[in-house]
Amino acid sequence: MKPKTKSRRGRPAIEWPTIALILLCYAAWGAAGIFLWPDWPLAALAAFAVTIALQSSLMHECLHGHPTRNSAVNEALVGLPVGLVYPYRRFKALHLRHHAHERLTDPFEDPESYYHALWRYEELPEAIKFILKINNTMIGRFVLGPLIMNAAFFASDAKLIAAGDRGVRTAWALHAVGLAIVLPIVSQGFGMPLWLYVLVPAWLGQSLISVRTFAEHQWSERPDGRTIIVERSPLALLFLNNNLHLVHHKLPSVPWYRLPALYREKRAEWLAMNGGYAYPNYLALLKDFAFRAKEPVPHPVLQREPHAPRAFRPRARSHSLTEAGTVPVPARPAKE
Repeated sequence: MKPKTKSRRGRPAIEWPTIALILLCYAAWGAAGIFLWPDWPLAALAAFAVTIALQSSLMHECLHGHPTRNSAVNEALVGLPVGLVYPYRRFKALHLRHHAHERLTDPFEDPESYYHALWRYEELPEAIKFILKINNTMIGRFVLGPLIMNAAFFASDAKLIAAGDRGVRTAWALHAVGLAIVLPIVSQGFGMPLWLYVLVPAWLGQSLISVRTFAEHQWSERPDGRTIIVERSPLALLFLNNNLHLVHHKLPSVPWYRLPALYREKRAEWLAMNGGYAYPNYLALLKDFAFRAKEPVPHPVLQREPHAPRAFRPRARSHSLTEAGTVPVPARPAKE
């Protein structure tokens, strides 16, 4: 029997389960528009939302170097932006910064932190404080999370584009090419109003992802204690097993389909590693935090007083996905 081709790191040169899932995702998206939308519009909207959420998970998988060892091929595989919002290269650059282990949850240095600096928070209008508090409940994150995150992200990237950031401009230019393909397919090919696609499946797709991201990280003195494990869920496939989030953070180069076995092999060690920050499923999280804020909006320890972040460099600026208008921190552009 001919051995499987391996990369230099001993990993498969092509991870076929991920390739198959990418093809299935786009096929399901197209089928929802062609076969479901004309006669079963509600089923079509639900199918669109699920495929948009799955494609977001696949984008995350690709930016971590899957399913091939070629970053350009990986980008092309998930380059059709059915979710409309995030340019792949921006998602990649910001998310890889998020994987700086020691900086997790920092309001300025972790682009995916939902905490805010206390001194920034105190300057906000009371209405905004109230909205952010609601956003820290699970139902609030599901309903309002996409609007809050997108508004902050768009405002931040608009500033970077205006400041002449070439990498950000290129990312959005490539995204515009993808939108030039997707939007006519939706409006003319499927016959769906674009406003409906934006307000229902595109919004709900992000809301589904917010179920996973809601409690992924919390403040802990130990970096390993900042990342959750949700042991099992019917949504695990949709999230590509990223519910086992600590395992992913510690082993980001491992493909999604290997994470459950790695967790089961050393379950006790993983739970000890993050101090037991674990839930049996997302329903348990919902019961605890459906209408109760899981975390305070201001970070409980970091960035309590105004100061330039320790890694601040004036020439390389980027911003958090969740806190527009904050003190800039250095962008670390991913090698595309």
